[in-house]
Amino acid sequence: MTTGTDFSRGIGREFMERTKYHYIGKSDQQRGVPQPPLEVPAEPKKAVIDLPLPASLEIPRVDLRTAIEQRQSVRHYVHEPITLDELSFFLWCTQGVKKVHGSQATFRTVPSAGARHAFETYLLVNDVEGLAPGLYRFLALSHRLQQIDTDPGLLVKVNAACFDQQFLLRCGAVFLWTAVPYRMTWRYCERGYRDLHLDAGHVCQNLYLAAEAVGCGVCAIAAFDDDAMDMLLGIDGKNQFLIYLATVGKKEESRAGS
Repeated sequence: MTTGTDFSRGIGREFMERTKYHYIGKSDQQRGVPQPPLEVPAEPKKAVIDLPLPASLEIPRVDLRTAIEQRQSVRHYVHEPITLDELSFFLWCTQGVKKVHGSQATFRTVPSAGARHAFETYLLVNDVEGLAPGLYRFLALSHRLQQIDTDPGLLVKVNAACFDQQFLLRCGAVFLWTAVPYRMTWRYCERGYRDLHLDAGHVCQNLYLAAEAVGCGVCAIAAFDDDAMDMLLGIDGKNQFLIYLATVGKKEESRAGS
């Protein structure tokens, strides 16, 4: 006898079943359909900001085992800004482009199924040296930021859409990863939706580990109102949707060593 909800018949179970390999069929890539762009183009007439280049960054070394063992979700941050160098480092570690293979693929600092790299990175800046608060998008191919929205109330709206997780209001920045599913499904059909969620884990773990090098802490967030967040980011929720987000800010220990 079973009690409660029968998850064996739910949408999640159906998703896992219908995305098995024997359902893939012929992809648009196999049909000869041109692939989608490697990056959402920058918006015209909106400010673009140069970031410190990855090769110029002087980041303290941290032993990989130490970073892994110390990694934990951090929800308490001191009132100390993230530097622009640190922000550039985080962006490089999570979506940095190491090589562009023509118009076909990018090779980045994180793995992605078939090197499809279907994510765009948005940043909600709260306390970062040299940047006005607001919403930005990382232009990974050129390692720059584009300013998207300067609404001073945006952080409060995002916090509300994340069900009032108050540490959002105290962090230095919020990383918001959106998925452009056709970049993945062009090759892998419906199976690609599984790959999107796997890739999100790769990206966020890199942020956790990178933060350990500069006295910052990270907390991943999967609890959010999907429709509300997509609206705040100005995306349609179908061709592009929010898949994961994480806060980052200075930990208490970083002040003690300064």
